[in-house]
Amino acid sequence: MTIQLLVIVILSVVVVGAAGVTVALRRSKQLPSAEREALPPAEVPSEEEAAPAEERPEAPAGRLVRLRSRLARSNSAFGKGLLAILGRATLDQAAWDELEETLLAADVGVGPTTELVDRLRTRLQVEGSTDLTRAREILREELVALVDPSLPRSLRSEGEAGQPGVVLVVGVNGTGKTTTVGRLARVLVAEDKTVVLGAADTFRAAAADQLQTWGERVGAPVVRGPEGGDPASVGFDTVKTGLESGADVVVIDTAGRLHTKAGLMDELGKVKRVVEKQAPVTEVLLVIDATTGQNGLTQARVFGEVVDVTGLVLTKLDGTAKGGIVIAVQRELGVPVKFVGLGEGPDDLAPFDAEEFVDALLA
Repeated sequence: MTIQLLVIVILSVVVVGAAGVTVALRRSKQLPSAEREALPPAEVPSEEEAAPAEERPEAPAGRLVRLRSRLARSNSAFGKGLLAILGRATLDQAAWDELEETLLAADVGVGPTTELVDRLRTRLQVEGSTDLTRAREILREELVALVDPSLPRSLRSEGEAGQPGVVLVVGVNGTGKTTTVGRLARVLVAEDKTVVLGAADTFRAAAADQLQTWGERVGAPVVRGPEGGDPASVGFDTVKTGLESGADVVVIDTAGRLHTKAGLMDELGKVKRVVEKQAPVTEVLLVIDATTGQNGLTQARVFGEVVDVTGLVLTKLDGTAKGGIVIAVQRELGVPVKFVGLGEGPDDLAPFDAEEFVDALLA
C-alpha cells in the first residue's frame, strides 16, 4: 500500500512539472518584446532563424516552353479563327473582310492588318493553293515578318568601364510595373548577375514595400527614400549604391506617370537626367498592359517622346486574345518587345521570341 502511494505521488509531481513548463512557454510568447529578449537564448528564436531563405529563380530559358503553352491556350481563338477563314474552299471578298476584322479585333492595328491581308491575298492567289497546311505556312511566315525577328531583343544590362548597367522601368500605374521590376531582378539573378533595385515610385505608398519584398527574396538590396520624396534623388542614390558595391545591374522603378499630365512626364525626364550624372542609362523599358489596346498605344507614344524608350514589356498577355498588340506597339514606337508577362507567378516573365510567339498564336 505504501509503495502504491509513493508511485502516485511521483506521477503527480511529474504531471504538475510538465504543466508548469507548458504554461511558462505559453506565457513567454505573450511577453512584451523587451521582456522576451531577457529570456535565455534557447527560448527566443534568433533573427537568422526567422529570416526567410533566399530563392534561386528559374532560369529564363526554361520559362519559354511553359509560357508558350499558356499563351497558346489564351490566344487559340485568334489563330483558329484565321485558319478557319483561310481554309475555306473559296476566298471571296466577304472572307477577306472577315479576316481583316479578326486581325483588327486582336489589336494588330490598321496599318499592319492591311499589309498582312494584302500579302496573304497576293501569295495565295499566285500559288493558287487551297491546301490548309500551305495556307498556315504562309500565314506563319507573314506574321513572323510583321513581328520582325531581326529586332534586337536582348536586355542591355551591361555598363561600360566598370560601371553597372542602368535600367529604368517606366509605365502607368496598374500595368504591373513594380511587379515587372521584381520579376526582372529574378531574371538577372538567375543569370548570376548582382542587382541593386531603386524604389523611385515614391508617390505610391505600397510600391517601396512591394519592391523590398521582391528584393529580399533574391538577395537584391533596395534603395528607397521617404514617401512622397524626390524620385530623381532615389534614382541618383540607387546608381551610387550600385557603383560603390560593384553591382552588375541597377534597376529603377519609376513613378507611374499619368501620360495626360505633362508636369509629371517632365519629372520622369528629370529622373533620367539626374541618374545619368552617375552612369549612363543603358535601357529604358516601357511596361504596357496588353489588355488596354489603343490606350496602351497612346501611352507608348507619349512615353517614347519623354524618355527615349528602348524596349517594351507586355504584361497580362495570358488573359487576352489580343496578341496582335505586340505588332501594333512595335510598329508605333519602332522598338522591340523584349519581355512578356504571362501569369501571376514570380517567374512568369519571359524573354520575347518572335517565332515562339507566332507559333503560340497559331497553336
